[in-house]
Amino acid sequence: MNTFVKKNGQKWLGWAVRNPKKFFMYTMAFLSVSFIISIVQGVFFPSDMTFKIKPPVIYSKSSVIQNTLPNNDKEMEKIVSELQSLKVKRDRQDLRKEDSLRIEYLFNQYQHLKNGH
Repeated sequence: MNTFVKKNGQKWLGWAVRNPKKFFMYTMAFLSVSFIISIVQGVFFPSDMTFKIKPPVIYSKSSVIQNTLPNNDKEMEKIVSELQSLKVKRDRQDLRKEDSLRIEYLFNQYQHLKNGH
């Protein structure tokens, strides 16, 4: 088998050296036909396995970023409702030191969510 490959390989290589124009023409025709078949296959019969590698979330503007906006709105609504309940408590003059710390924390969280950091 090995001698068969060597013998035929030398024969085809010798032909390519003797006829460089024909070799170039046949090679370019083969490459052109292969390219056209590849394009037709890619357009009409796309593979399900293409692009299985997903880029890191840092570099893509995907739905992950878009999904955080409704979550931020929900969190902001929770913070506002809790701040309103603490305001009612303040109006009754029933605030304690822990409540003032909670107000400060909630306000910082609200600013953080509002600015999108």
